[in-house]
Amino acid sequence: MSDLCERLQDLTEAGVYRLGCPAEVLRANVDLSEQCFFEVDLAEVHGKGEFLAAVAKAIHAPDWFGHNLDALADALGDLSWTCDGGKGYVLLFYHAGESLHLDAADHAAVTQIFADTVSYWKLQGKPFWVFID
Repeated sequence: MSDLCERLQDLTEAGVYRLGCPAEVLRANVDLSEQCFFEVDLAEVHGKGEFLAAVAKAIHAPDWFGHNLDALADALGDLSWTCDGGKGYVLLFYHAGESLHLDAADHAAVTQIFADTVSYWKLQGKPFWVFID
């Protein structure tokens, strides 16, 4: 088992990070750690609506997903429709730039949603990771 795989299973280290390795290495270690892996390509995203649509597509959001920030928070705090029995969750954002292609207010709100989601899943005993590339 690699160091990255072990870290991905460490609940205390789960959080939001800049990706520090090739995406292929992350993907392989997520598979080894038996966590659910979602890849969000932000290359064509220009604003909140397109950001929410990209995330919804990546996580296979259910029909009730409302394409607003409250729905994002609700969906990331549920994920019951995804990978049965996963031991945690990893979200990788490609082509994210410094701000996930969001304006300052939306970036701050999404950053808070990520932090709240990490905390929520820690209480459930599952790591939730966000990697930004």
